[in-house]
Amino acid sequence: MDDISTPHKPDETSGTRPISPAPANTRKVYVKTYGCQMNVYDSQRMTDSLAAEGYSPTDTADDADLVLINTCHIREKASEKLYSALGRLRKMKDARTREGRELTVGVAGCVAQAEGDEITRRAPVVDLVVGPQTYHRLPQALARVRQGERVVETEYAIEDKFEHLPVPQKEQTRSRGVTAFLTVQEGCDKFCTFCVVPYTRGSEVSRPVAQILKEAEKLADAGVRELTLLGQNVNAWHGEGADGREWGLGELLYRLAEIPGIVRLRYVTSHPRDMDDTLIHAHRDLPMLMPYLHLPVQSGSDRILKAMNRKHTAADYVRLIDRIREARSDIALSGDFIVGFPGETDEDFEATLQIVRDVTYAAAYSFKYSPRPGTPGADMEDHVPEAVKDERLQRLQALLSEQQYAFQRSLTGKTMDVLIEKAGREPGQMVGRSPWLQPVIIDVHGGEIGDIIRVRIIGTGTNSLIGVREMETTSDGTI
Repeated sequence: MDDISTPHKPDETSGTRPISPAPANTRKVYVKTYGCQMNVYDSQRMTDSLAAEGYSPTDTADDADLVLINTCHIREKASEKLYSALGRLRKMKDARTREGRELTVGVAGCVAQAEGDEITRRAPVVDLVVGPQTYHRLPQALARVRQGERVVETEYAIEDKFEHLPVPQKEQTRSRGVTAFLTVQEGCDKFCTFCVVPYTRGSEVSRPVAQILKEAEKLADAGVRELTLLGQNVNAWHGEGADGREWGLGELLYRLAEIPGIVRLRYVTSHPRDMDDTLIHAHRDLPMLMPYLHLPVQSGSDRILKAMNRKHTAADYVRLIDRIREARSDIALSGDFIVGFPGETDEDFEATLQIVRDVTYAAAYSFKYSPRPGTPGADMEDHVPEAVKDERLQRLQALLSEQQYAFQRSLTGKTMDVLIEKAGREPGQMVGRSPWLQPVIIDVHGGEIGDIIRVRIIGTGTNSLIGVREMETTSDGTI
């Protein structure tokens, strides 16, 4: 947590004064978010729920009356990062106490869910702990903290948290820009042996169609142009549609495409086993469904895939990719890869390199396997030495980087639609987003945030594109 700092020590002669809480209408909250896009969404919703309690967001912990750390438990050392940050907050809180000022500290997210009471035991600075399924109770938890309690809310809620979250103010939504996340599904029933999500986020739960549409319409009304649907296993979403039939994610996308103002749709993260025909057809039929798909395979070895409990083979995955590309020829793929899973041999790793060569990726996330407490993988034998993991990861990342650069270069000279998201660093410069998710830097005059403009790509960076606006002409050739 690089932006949680320790303040200067106050003058020792000032003595200790009674703590004076900030007036309700001037309280400020700072939320530090780790991990996935769903944590970003959750942090926004927590901020929304606190707005009704008189808290306004701030960009620094030094300025906050309440600091919330929204944690991720997917990677190794997540707990260590949390306790290191809490150590810095303890010093800050002690200094505030000496000054007679209040600082409330809370931990949310998946580490909160996994460790619960252990957090308050190890870190007395923490006033409240809320899990990802109970953060809608945050205002009530804070009221209990103000009464002197230390609160741990990690029991899975019986009620639907989304029904209890307040609708964000239009101004607040607008301040976040013209793109937005919308969680439609939470939890996972796949139980991959490396993954902690089923234990921290719980079983798969799909939000009702009407609830999703209502939130999407509110976002559109506030000026959101691009919507990204979120879920730990987003393409497992299902619900009863307006026609009384059971809908999957494909049907939901067709319906969201009808909302005025929404001009782009995306979704993440998917599992190959839940990629059905209707969803593939949505990629074929909906131009507003962007041609970029994050579809993790994790390994190219059938033996390792079985040990991971992925329940698909490498050949299954490749055939699925072929079907998707047949439906949408310009689609670009992103993926996740884990190297060094217990028992992985050189032959298994070579199979992973081969599937990367066969599929070709525009982007990817690759990691060394790290045991997560409570998962079956952590108890497996034949763990791969760290040095071997390091060497394999470097080889894999070199191949993936080569493919990413090749995809970037292939876009030079092409013309594409770009959604303008924000002003650039230089006067007259704007930053937009390509259909394939890259930032596009444009020197443009006449385009505004929220516009979709035609852009010709004239250069590339490592992760971004450089473009110029294609000027529209009349039938006689004048601009």
